[in-house]
Amino acid sequence: MNARLTFAALLTLACSGCATIVGDVRPYEPMTAPPVAYAPPPASASDGAIYPGSRSLRLFEDNKARGVGDLVTIVLVENTSARAQANTSVSKDSTIDMAAPTIAGVPITYKGNAILQASVEGSRDFEGAGNSSQSNRLSGSVTATVVQDLGNGNLLVRGEKRLRLNQGDELVQVQGIVRTADIGPDNRIPSDRVGDARIVYGGRGTLARSNAMGWLGRFFNSAVYPY
Repeated sequence: MNARLTFAALLTLACSGCATIVGDVRPYEPMTAPPVAYAPPPASASDGAIYPGSRSLRLFEDNKARGVGDLVTIVLVENTSARAQANTSVSKDSTIDMAAPTIAGVPITYKGNAILQASVEGSRDFEGAGNSSQSNRLSGSVTATVVQDLGNGNLLVRGEKRLRLNQGDELVQVQGIVRTADIGPDNRIPSDRVGDARIVYGGRGTLARSNAMGWLGRFFNSAVYPY
């Protein structure tokens, strides 16, 4: 019985070690951001008013996100398209002819052949063509948290969304700088108004592994392959 338990434990450890080799099951690294002192404000003594400093009850301020810890929804409207095309053609022909010299009207020959007559011809051609196109589209929304007030009307926000689906996990990460003036009354802002934006979309699981190239295929498509 003890031998069976030991074998099962060793098999479990081996399987878990193999799983860490697959690229899509490694844990995601958090997005980097400047150090933020994120602590709740100190409690202040009550001044005896009916509404003692409640932010949600301020008469001359809306509920737009503007402080550390507030939430803002970033609407993903990313749609990029790029295309490049280049064609190059070079051609050059060269010809040099040198007639046989004569001395006193008599050509210089050897056994009836002109030995100093020469002719040189050269030709070279080059043609090159390149074409590249790429298109990306990402839609959806992610609610991020204000992690730092930059003091000039800009806010540093960061957020992520994890989805556990039937055949794997999906992750969306968003980080960037937004202006409080661009935030709508419903605390929503399009992603094309986020400065220094970092948007990461990826997945883990069976579907992600089926779309990934194997290690041997990556080798033949890498720069180290000599052919």
